[in-house]
Amino acid sequence: MAAPLTPGDNQPFILRTDVSPVCVMAGPGTGKTYRLKQRVTSLLNEGVDPRQILVVTFTRTAAADLVRELENLGIPGCEHIRAGTLHSFCFRLLNRQDAFSLTGRVPRPLVTFTSSGVYQFEASPLIADIKKPQYGQGRDCTKRMLAYEAAWARQQQDIPGWAQQWLDQDFERELVNWLRFHGAMLIGELIPEALRFLQENPAVRDECCYEHVIVDEYQDLNRAEQVLVDTIAEGGALVVVGDADQSIYSFRHAHPEGINEFSTVHAPTAVDSFIECRRCPQRIVELANTLISANYAVGTPPRLLPYPDNPAGEINIVQWRTLDDEINGVSQYIQHLVSVQGIPPGEILVLCPRRIIGYELRTRLGDMEIPAHSFYHEEALASPEARLAFCKLSLLANSNDRVALRYWLGAESDSWLAGTYKKLRDYCEANGVSPWDALERLQAGQIDRPRVQPLVDRFSLLKDELLSLQGLPISEVASALFPAGQEWATLLSEAALRVIDGESTPASLLSDLRDLITQPELPEDVEYVQIMSLHKSKGLTRQAVIVCGCIEGFIPTIDETEPPAEQARLRAEQRRLFYVSITRTRNVLLLSSARDLPSAFQYQGAKFNRYGDAMVSSFLRELGPTAPRPVSGEGWVQRGFV
Repeated sequence: MAAPLTPGDNQPFILRTDVSPVCVMAGPGTGKTYRLKQRVTSLLNEGVDPRQILVVTFTRTAAADLVRELENLGIPGCEHIRAGTLHSFCFRLLNRQDAFSLTGRVPRPLVTFTSSGVYQFEASPLIADIKKPQYGQGRDCTKRMLAYEAAWARQQQDIPGWAQQWLDQDFERELVNWLRFHGAMLIGELIPEALRFLQENPAVRDECCYEHVIVDEYQDLNRAEQVLVDTIAEGGALVVVGDADQSIYSFRHAHPEGINEFSTVHAPTAVDSFIECRRCPQRIVELANTLISANYAVGTPPRLLPYPDNPAGEINIVQWRTLDDEINGVSQYIQHLVSVQGIPPGEILVLCPRRIIGYELRTRLGDMEIPAHSFYHEEALASPEARLAFCKLSLLANSNDRVALRYWLGAESDSWLAGTYKKLRDYCEANGVSPWDALERLQAGQIDRPRVQPLVDRFSLLKDELLSLQGLPISEVASALFPAGQEWATLLSEAALRVIDGESTPASLLSDLRDLITQPELPEDVEYVQIMSLHKSKGLTRQAVIVCGCIEGFIPTIDETEPPAEQARLRAEQRRLFYVSITRTRNVLLLSSARDLPSAFQYQGAKFNRYGDAMVSSFLRELGPTAPRPVSGEGWVQRGFV
């Protein structure tokens, strides 16, 4: 096997267009985005057709920012490069090739989010309908759905494609049949569908290849996505950029081995490494190196080098007596950062491993008149009222939306009326009619199906609800569905106000809200404190970063029902997640925890000692001997946060 290539001069391989493939290992804050722009600029300056350049980014925002920055630099042709997520590429491909209609699929995405390890909202009745004892509980079904979205390649060495185990095959059959009948797809399903389509249609594959493919955040791609990238780049030049130490999506079956083994799988590969961190203060770099070294053998060289001109940085590790003390104290500290240190609210990032902590903190900051927004995308649909309102909007836009109708019919039942609904579905499939039409016939007494009256009752209520909305101006529809003054409706109401214009319809409003919920984008330039999970902080940079809830069981979160080897793997990934979190800052870092937590937090994973006190995160002691000594919150506040 050929050894990885190394640069022969001072020019990084990422800028050389005569070498392929190229693998760039770029740690946090080492100038990865700048190098990506340089790469695209070099290609355009050499006369490469911008339509033959594909840049794959992890978010739509990252793609838009790249193109906008190139436009600001006056790079001709940059507006024509293909930049976006891998999912958006797959959608365009399948839509352009009429693959959806040819395969009997409908690109109507299920609106889902994960809570307690289980897919929620529109996936809830799906799981209830297809669940069999051999599939396990809801969490087990969700894991199988994620494996299906990864084309059954759970591990890096797996070959994506067909399910190998009979139980997976049976699950896929039930899942796809449900999705086909209801005219829907899982969002992640675009990847295996596109990969399968290209593998089965080599002529189309030739048309879809690009001369130059650049992939950002490669460590976040699962094996199916990696194979798809190889397929798209076949015959062209491929550049991948990423960092194994920022691989934090194993629940999507993305593993650090993907980028670590890239140069072996694609030998010979030209390898660049950028390790000088120009973002973080020097002390943060030292702590980050000590933390992440626990994932490597003793004596492994530092993963990052501090930039000599950067400041030392301000680091505090604080423990509060109660959760309420923590929320109050952190709020006061944010007020101090804004009023005393002059840090704008938009330059403050708060990371909370549990959204209930984030919600309380957001409320407290609002009381202090400090603008703050939380970014737990599922919170817009956290309440049953919000979900039913969204469901009604879906059916107002399209009464044949079978997913929304299915949700409405079972929403008031713990069982989702799965057995009763099966009778309705069996009738529909046997007679070639839609659930709506079948319910119309049942309601009119034209047909008789035993023991389906609960569905008919729910259907009658739905028709009354929709009748009251039909014909109203779209602004009044939004007000009726998401009434002002109702806390559960606040986020949906605010989002609706942002997207409604003179040409809006129920269908366009639904599409806009669905995008905001299922594909949330985090704006970079804001004027408010951002509060979010640790995972969502990926790609962000702020003057001040605060990590709340540094409690064992929250940070790290470990499933103790897993075998020891799997627990060790999860701990290593959680360590990478903490590493990502603390390297978001350019100056200030606060790591915060509380000793006395509500007992309910035990059910969310928090670890308590024999005296009933929450145990501080074990990652804090992994920061090493140069980390500041932890202090009590009360004294810290009294000393003016010093």
